[in-house]
Amino acid sequence: MEMVRVVFLTVLMFFVIVTVHEWGHYYFARRAGILVREFAIGFGPKLFSYKRHETQFTLRLLPFGGYARMAGEDPELVEIQAGQTIAVRLNAENQVKKIYLDQLDNRKNVIRGEVQFMDMVDRLSVRLDVDGEFQQYEIHPQALTVAKGVETQIAPRDRQFGSKTVGQRALAIFAGPVMNFILAFILFALHIQMAGIPVDNPTYVQIGEITKGMPADEADLKEGDIIESINGTAIGADYQKMIELIAASQDKPMEWTVRRGEESFDLTLTPRTMEGQEGGKVGIVPELPTRSAGLGETITGSGTAMVDTTNIIFQGFRQLIQKFSMDDLGGPVRTFEVTGQIAKQGIEQLTYWAAILSLYLGIFNLLPIPALDGSRLVFLGIEALRGKPVDPNREGMVHFVGFAMLFLLMIAVTYNDILRLING
Repeated sequence: MEMVRVVFLTVLMFFVIVTVHEWGHYYFARRAGILVREFAIGFGPKLFSYKRHETQFTLRLLPFGGYARMAGEDPELVEIQAGQTIAVRLNAENQVKKIYLDQLDNRKNVIRGEVQFMDMVDRLSVRLDVDGEFQQYEIHPQALTVAKGVETQIAPRDRQFGSKTVGQRALAIFAGPVMNFILAFILFALHIQMAGIPVDNPTYVQIGEITKGMPADEADLKEGDIIESINGTAIGADYQKMIELIAASQDKPMEWTVRRGEESFDLTLTPRTMEGQEGGKVGIVPELPTRSAGLGETITGSGTAMVDTTNIIFQGFRQLIQKFSMDDLGGPVRTFEVTGQIAKQGIEQLTYWAAILSLYLGIFNLLPIPALDGSRLVFLGIEALRGKPVDPNREGMVHFVGFAMLFLLMIAVTYNDILRLING
């Protein structure tokens, strides 16, 4: 049951972080009038899908990211050439509402003809040769093409990404990382509210978390117990002294005095080793006493956490550039592994870790790496300076190459992560 809870919390955390990011793209694209064809969480085969308004909302198998696919970012999905035979269905205003490309003999209440002229982007008009008679119709701006059972909404020029101003497009791209920054700020604030803030001039050390199966757990110590002395040495608020005493007493019995509520009691603990760690351990996380944070303290504390974590993230980037090593990179497998370990520690620690990941995702996406949001913003900046857009084919090639390189890197890192798990 514990494993199910950990897996659920881990998947939920990634779902929230990715959804918030993509919702930023989706919301501001919609505000600009851009047709968002699909809002997807994950990649690969569809698990669940439903359509609301003009957008297909999709949950996919691999929870490694997501996307908000906007009309005009890729070549339009359906092209109809002159000479092609199609069938159209009209609405009450005599506008083309549906355009059928196959199974024409099975379509009812339609007009069938050979295309003489068709423009679904600018003029929104079609002229058909119907049994030797030319008939022209206006196409509804939200008309659907139907082929192989799939309906695809057309995208007139003013609904496409490229038709909007540089500012509108930049906002739709920038909004994704910004939403991650906002989420990180909120999560840091929630963590402060849950964990509290250290009291001034603390006088004691208390037990935070307890590792199951370790001496502290076997001795039935509880979270919140106050450690008064070890081997006759008063601990006070010096948790570092406590750690040193425990580490130096591996496999040696220690006499502890612990206070729980109004009562104090003595017990004997024998520290032992933990895999991958040096010195004796009893399986506790010491904590200094905390108090509830006020609103102002929560806001300033969350802001400070944002700044401090951002500095640490950029320090990591610098170290990675100066001394690159595959072992220093972690892919989806390693991230899920670490997140699962943190989820076992409780919702408080998972909230803090989710804040870090959300902030990291926002920063990473703003790096000028091809295929990421930062690279797209660079191209928009160049367009603003030049007064005209970069050749879409060249920009598309840059993003394609960048995406391919990132994908190959992700495969290599994932392979490395799997080997690390197998080898322990």
